[in-house]
Amino acid sequence: MPSSLTWIDHDPTARERALRILSLFQERESRDELGLGAIRDSFADALFPGTSTIQTRLRYMLFVPWVYTKLEKRRMSSPAFAAKARQMEMALVDPLLSNSDHAGVFGRLAGRSLKRLPSSVYWNGLGEWGIRRIPCSQDEYHRHVDEVYNRRDVSRRRYEKDDYPESETQTWHPRLPAPPDGFPDDVDQISFELEPDEASFLLDRLLKSQKDSLLAFLALNCQPVDCDFPWQHPELNSFSSEHKELIHYAEFFSTLMHGAAFLYNLMLAELSDRQELEDEHRENIEEWRGRLQHCQWLDLPLQGLWDLTAGRGHTITRKTKDFVSAWHRRALATRGNVADDSDSRMLINSRERRLKGVRSRFTNPRARDQWKGYAGVGQMAYRWSNVRTLLSDLDAGLNGSGHA
Repeated sequence: MPSSLTWIDHDPTARERALRILSLFQERESRDELGLGAIRDSFADALFPGTSTIQTRLRYMLFVPWVYTKLEKRRMSSPAFAAKARQMEMALVDPLLSNSDHAGVFGRLAGRSLKRLPSSVYWNGLGEWGIRRIPCSQDEYHRHVDEVYNRRDVSRRRYEKDDYPESETQTWHPRLPAPPDGFPDDVDQISFELEPDEASFLLDRLLKSQKDSLLAFLALNCQPVDCDFPWQHPELNSFSSEHKELIHYAEFFSTLMHGAAFLYNLMLAELSDRQELEDEHRENIEEWRGRLQHCQWLDLPLQGLWDLTAGRGHTITRKTKDFVSAWHRRALATRGNVADDSDSRMLINSRERRLKGVRSRFTNPRARDQWKGYAGVGQMAYRWSNVRTLLSDLDAGLNGSGHA
């Protein structure tokens, strides 16, 4: 009977999902004051699978498995595995900072007190792209790595040396490119520039694991671009009909709900008696109103939104759907003139109070005092700014041109 890597402390899928949800609270795009994060992240996962808003540079997709494969080759035991992995990841900080291109270095500011290591940030993406072969959470991997070694030993004894089926106990992709000599402890300098073979490997992994995604299409067919949102991509017309539909709905939802965030902040400014902020948010709503009226996808049926975001691993509740549907009706009925619309204000008030309970800024003065004037007003771009950097890194590596 062939061996396999399977263990369950708790359901690995549920555990991984819980860790992902917790990590979202630290992401820059996740200021989710009105409970829209599940829809936002469903779109982002559909468009750009394996990415997150706290991923910085593409070569971390190699740094992390290089650290772990080094430790496995040394047969680092479970009790010391996590601590040694952290030490090796932290050893990358100074060499990366010694380059002129050090944007995106984990630990650049926090140093040794860094809490979110690259391995935790990229763990899900490594699995989504098929670079990580072991189907468990990062913590389970750390705690059970001795079992990996034992099962490999059993398999080697069971099979002749030349016939040993390594695929049965693989934790990382067998064609993972080799790390630089001395990585990571004995390298004076290391950069984010991908070698051509490294970039080719990452592109191959992306195409094989996520071939139907817009991310794979962009990586294979398009040059890096400088635009703020994916629907502004200059080659949008070359996208497939499926990708266009996703982009159209993503733009529709992003534009539609941006006004809700502005109204929320206007109402808080009024409660706080901050006239300057009131004026700013009224201007923001007026600017949004213009964008709303020019959004050519505003008449798309809402059912399409729910169909496209279903089954993406995020729970979109009935109350969330009801809130979006009600806001959509008010936005259309008022043509975006929501600043003083009583029904629109009631929607925002009841939604935030239902989500936050006693911590609602509408009813809790202490919570309102912690409001800085702008909360959750960044327009949803579905991780696009991070994706642009990853695609730029990949293109530069494939073309041997250094960082673009």
